[in-house]
Amino acid sequence: MLNSFSSFIPLTEPNLAGNEKIYLCSCIDDNWVSSAGSYVEEFEKQIALVAGTKYAVACCNGTVAIKLALLAANVKRDQRVIVPDWTFVATANAIVDIGAVPVFVDVEPDTYTLCGDSLKSALHNYDNIGAIIGVHPLGYSCDIGKLKELAKPMSIPVIEDAAGAIGAKYGHLSVGCIGDFGCFSFNGNKVITAGAGGAIVSNNSEGISWIRHYISQARVSSDYRHDEIGFNYRMSNLNAAVGVAQVERLQEILGCKAKIALRYDGVLNKFTNGPIKKMPQPSWGIGNNWLYSVLADSEAVADSLITHLEQENIEARKFWRNLTSLTPFRKYESEESRVAESLSGRVVSLPSSSGISTSELDRVVDCLDTFLSK
Repeated sequence: MLNSFSSFIPLTEPNLAGNEKIYLCSCIDDNWVSSAGSYVEEFEKQIALVAGTKYAVACCNGTVAIKLALLAANVKRDQRVIVPDWTFVATANAIVDIGAVPVFVDVEPDTYTLCGDSLKSALHNYDNIGAIIGVHPLGYSCDIGKLKELAKPMSIPVIEDAAGAIGAKYGHLSVGCIGDFGCFSFNGNKVITAGAGGAIVSNNSEGISWIRHYISQARVSSDYRHDEIGFNYRMSNLNAAVGVAQVERLQEILGCKAKIALRYDGVLNKFTNGPIKKMPQPSWGIGNNWLYSVLADSEAVADSLITHLEQENIEARKFWRNLTSLTPFRKYESEESRVAESLSGRVVSLPSSSGISTSELDRVVDCLDTFLSK
């Protein structure tokens, strides 16, 4: 029975405890609310600094960021793009949206990231490959260096889908700066948010210049001359104002996320032979602990855990399903995806808001302990 006396603990929510309101009010006072305001430029500068790249372009969302990265990497219609079978649907949607063809490959069992052996097989079995997308899931990096190593002999661009991984590291490098292009999302459930929005980061000046042109309707002059088909994919000054305030507190928020992960690790370490396992921590980098998630022994166990937490007014949710199990993607080519298939329905995300109170986190940890003790 639902514990109606306990306050609701959401899965994840924005932490807007900084200068967000001040900066939003300044946009309204100055009457700069669209994409021409100063906060857009400042947000791009700050995101480039975080990613360790020369350039960043803010756009309307993370899906568009992936689409723009693919186009800037010169991926053509009907070319193949290799992508892990276990990722958010937006990764594959962006590929299809530009007329390219996704090729799904398996992920590693210990990190849930794109499998090197599966990638080697795909590179051998398919021709006309326009790009490889390495997805950084759950706030930690894939082995992006290995992907670049495999792609280099064939001169295939590598794009980082770092939607939820801002602030994470691969070795000493920030995610986003390692591939040819990196993509971030600033949706409301991410580590930092702009309300909505995304960004493409890169050291490729030509590609970034083209992106800036393309997202502004390919306009070349103030008298409405355009030199190609373009779109309005720009971020508004209002969104960027929120984003700037969030970047100012990125390290603080990452610290909060790390403490949450340590608490969850602590209880799960007590039950190493239990029915759920703690979130992967790849040896090649440091994650940002975006959305702490556990792997259940079966989907039935995952359902049981979610129900157990819901009865205490605590939100938990299953994470991604492998894309080749979904109707829109069954028709596309794929390598064997045994690990991706096995993860579907078994990964459960726990409350990970950086603003969660100590007492709320205690409640979640106690409920998790109770579930595992059974």
